[in-house]
Formats: sequence, structure tokens, C-alpha cells
Amino acid sequence: MTAVVPAPSAPHPAPRPRTERARQVIATARVVLEAEGIDGLTMRRLADELGIRAPSLYKHVSGKPDLELGLVELAMEESGDTLHRAVARGSADPVGALLTAYRSMGLTHPNLYRLLTGGGFPRDELVPGLEEWAGEPFYLAVGEPFLAQALWSFAHGTMILEFDHRFLGGSNLDRTWRAGADAFTAARTALAAKAVDRDR
Repeated sequence: MTAVVPAPSAPHPAPRPRTERARQVIATARVVLEAEGIDGLTMRRLADELGIRAPSLYKHVSGKPDLELGLVELAMEESGDTLHRAVARGSADPVGALLTAYRSMGLTHPNLYRLLTGGGFPRDELVPGLEEWAGEPFYLAVGEPFLAQALWSFAHGTMILEFDHRFLGGSNLDRTWRAGADAFTAARTALAAKAVDRDR
């Protein structure tokens, strides 16, 4: 879930070192976020969920920005793993497999998705290489970086419009997503054919 599409073979970065208690705090924050949205995720609310006083949280995370960074990195790990697996399994239809997995993740975890893709994205604070690795499946699905960025743009834009119920009533969104997959598959095929012609 990233607008930056890397070159092929982006390495899987090691997760940020955190204590077991810090990981527990982030996991609990995710539960609150998923249930109540980003506005409901306050340090006080999180402390109540953990059964501790709010100041005790600062022993494990430095503040809400650090907490949100932990959630973003967790979401990137999960989405990267899921999308890499989808592309690997969908060898006959990698674009369709990628978009199906992407949509399923978004619909299952809408508040986490909005945090991951919304404004204020903490790019400069991320584990080095994480964003590139998480975005690599888009490149792997189509084999060209600008087409990969366009594919991510289609996926993200369509996801947000679906969340916000901005499609006309009666729209068949399964067919909309399939139409996008077919269009990008056709573009990938056309680019591959041009490359073959250039090499002759």
C-alpha cells in the first residue's frame, strides 16, 4: 500500500526492534483503531483498554505519533506479505490476484487502511526499505514501474470510493474491480509485446 513503486527484488527489511510490551501496546491500539477509528484512538482510551494509567504508556511508546508509526509499519508488513503471496499464487492472473487481495484487506480493515494511506504518512520515519518492499507486488504484477504506480492509484482510488459509498447506487463493484484488472493486464501484455519487438 504505497505510492512508491520499487525496482524488482526489493529486500524484506527486518522489523523495528521493540520490546514485547511495546508490541502488546501496538496490538491493543490496533484493536481500538479497528473498532473506533483514528479519532477514538487516544492515549487515555488505550490505557483504559490495557488497564493501566496513561502515563505508563510512555514507557513503551514515545507518544501517539510513535504509536501510529508502529501501526503503519505493522499494516505494511501484513499488506506486503499478503500481496506478495497473492502475486506469487496468481501466476496466470497476477493483476487480478493482487487486486482481489488488496480489496479484501481494505474491506476487512478499513480504519487501518485509512491510517496507512491517509495524509501525514510518516515516510521519513519508516524502517528503511519497508515501503519499497511493501509496494513491490504492484511492480511484480505488471513488470513496469509507471504502470505499477498507475495500478496502485487505481486500487487505492477505487478502495476509497467504495469506502465512502461514492459509486452510483446499483453499481456492481465486483465488475468494476475486474474491469480494472483486465485493463491493467492488457496494458502489461502490450508493454511486453513492445519489448519483444524492440529486442528483435
